[in-house]
Amino acid sequence: MPVRRLGPFVTLAQALLIGIIIAWVANLPTRLSISLYTEQFLAASLGLALFLTFISFPGWTRKAGEVHLVDVATALAGFAACAYVAIFYPTLVNELVYRPWDGVLVGATIVLLILEATRRTAGLALVIVIGVLCLYAYFGNLLPGVFGTRPVQLSRLAVYLGIDTNAVFGTSLQVALITVAPFLLMGQILTLSGGGDFFTDISTALMGRFRGGSAKIAVFGSALFGMISGSAVANVAGVGMITIPLMKRAGFPPQVAASIEAVGSTGGQLMPPVMGAAAFLIAEYLQVSYASVVWAALLPAVLYYVALFIQVDLEAAKLGISGSRREDLPRAWIVLREGWQFPIPFLLLIGGLLWLNMAAEYAALLATVVLLAFAMTVGYRGKRLTTVDALRAIVATGASVIDLIIITAAAGLVIGVLNMTGLAFGLTDQLLALAGDNVFVLLLISAFVAIILGMGMPTVGVYVIMATLAAPALIRFGLEPMQAHLFLMYFGMMSMVTPPVALAAFAAANIAQTDPWKTGWTAVRVGWSAYLIPFLFALSPALLLKGAPGIVILSASTAILGVMMGSVAMVGFLFAPIAAWLRVVYMAVGLALLVPADAFHGAMPLNLGAIVAALALIFFDWTRAKTRRSAPQTV
Repeated sequence: MPVRRLGPFVTLAQALLIGIIIAWVANLPTRLSISLYTEQFLAASLGLALFLTFISFPGWTRKAGEVHLVDVATALAGFAACAYVAIFYPTLVNELVYRPWDGVLVGATIVLLILEATRRTAGLALVIVIGVLCLYAYFGNLLPGVFGTRPVQLSRLAVYLGIDTNAVFGTSLQVALITVAPFLLMGQILTLSGGGDFFTDISTALMGRFRGGSAKIAVFGSALFGMISGSAVANVAGVGMITIPLMKRAGFPPQVAASIEAVGSTGGQLMPPVMGAAAFLIAEYLQVSYASVVWAALLPAVLYYVALFIQVDLEAAKLGISGSRREDLPRAWIVLREGWQFPIPFLLLIGGLLWLNMAAEYAALLATVVLLAFAMTVGYRGKRLTTVDALRAIVATGASVIDLIIITAAAGLVIGVLNMTGLAFGLTDQLLALAGDNVFVLLLISAFVAIILGMGMPTVGVYVIMATLAAPALIRFGLEPMQAHLFLMYFGMMSMVTPPVALAAFAAANIAQTDPWKTGWTAVRVGWSAYLIPFLFALSPALLLKGAPGIVILSASTAILGVMMGSVAMVGFLFAPIAAWLRVVYMAVGLALLVPADAFHGAMPLNLGAIVAALALIFFDWTRAKTRRSAPQTV
């Protein structure tokens, strides 16, 4: 039985969700002398997110504008269960140990509805993982050895997973609501006020006249847009609609154009200052400031985009694609004059994070307020935001944050089961035994598992599972916590462009109207260096900007030269086409350059020898190309 005209209720719920988050971040309850538990705020927000999920993501066949009665009932049940926790949590928190019937019923309802909401928003993979873990928690006492657990009653499982602060209402959901949501609001206001157009225009003005300019616009624009959204698929949708057709018209094959955009957009999750949600979880898990995560991720992000930029330049040279005429491009100074206000909120954000030691959510809220003030007073290209526009941005943020809230709530279920059963410790021991005494083998296993999990889950879900299972093993092998967690986040991110399920590559292929499978494998080739960079900073913290300045500078310099040599090998072109055997030499030299100077004894001499070899190869190819150009042409 369909139900119509629920639009106003959906809009109200979306606005209320973001309004609650803003009020909590601004510490409004304390200012009004209202004493609330954090769990009450989390429960109220989750209830609204569950309501919106079951109304917005259909579980039953329906016509446009209609919602099935079953979905309405489920949405109301999710809201009611979480509202019960929000209202009665001060009493429940003291009674949960006795497992009262209302706590068991509400906890079980919340768990089951989160699983169904996860299925609708993120697919079956994460639901299956959680289901298997729950079965393990219940039947684990029947297993032998390190995998055996104590008997767990269903009532305790329901209460622990559904209400306890170590599960759903724990770190992952708290980070999504308190820390990530303000950044999403900032992104919505930026987009609505014309910030997306500004970044695209400035990218076009700066990069359009160079060879392969359309692809360089994609790389530069994706990096800038990634600072706003931190979502690979959102970046593809936001930037790719403009850049992919540009690249195709310039002469790039459709699958190459799509793969360049997919790889560029995926890097947004690693691009400071606004990285993906997993970066905020890293800060919370390691109990460090978000600025510390941003600082550590800076050089890997630079290497990621430098490698992609070089690859794009060489692809353009190989295909003979030149840049646009200067007169056809916008002038950079005109773009900056019209949109001078857009960089200011980002400068405030960076300053608040790095120098004022502000919490990430406060810095984001401050930047958002300044951005909104500029948008409503200065405007962009003659358009100023109105109060209605600001409310529209709040509602849009409420819609965009739903899947993040559900996924992080599901991640809380994973954490809860692992905490309850101690499975994390058993799997950590098994990983250590499987790897023997070889940390490189453990890194390979962890990277492979992260990519496999990422084929059916978002980056946040992959990171939470891997941070719980693999990070302790990597740390016990001697990696610093930041190295281990960034390594796992990186490979969870790269699943977005790694076949057989590469969501960012498939989204880009849809825009380019080309084969998704070919696009996925082309993206692997275009983003080849991204699969090596995590191993490099796992071997040496120098690439995370830790250590002696001289070593850091040398490691960064050789890494940039290394990705250049490797990109030449992948494309098969520098100043002229390169033979297959010589491409192998370029790749070998590139890999030697990528090794950090302090990775092991003898790494620095290896770097120095590779620098000499790289300069010799570049000079040889330049001479060869010059000779070919000056040779007389025969008819």
